[in-house]
Amino acid sequence: VRVVKNKVAPPFKVAEFDIMYNEGISKVGDILDLGVEMELIEKRGSYYSYGDLRIGQGRENAKDYLRQNPELVEELDAGIRAAAGYTTEPANLDA
Repeated sequence: VRVVKNKVAPPFKVAEFDIMYNEGISKVGDILDLGVEMELIEKRGSYYSYGDLRIGQGRENAKDYLRQNPELVEELDAGIRAAAGYTTEPANLDA
């Protein structure tokens, strides 16, 4: 997708994501890609690993593994948010 105009970010940026039939935008695909980009998930050749855990050979097998293990997806999501500087703490709106 090429973003031409918006009010919250610079224009003409390119974004890539998977659109799956009967699913929409693939959350596990985004988690996998961001995990590799932020070095939480290691990619060696066609194998994906998270620590000592081998997630799968090939992107589709790794996505299938993540779909079957939602607790790992939550752990990776929290790690990605922390690496990006987002907190999981609720904002204090009383201040």
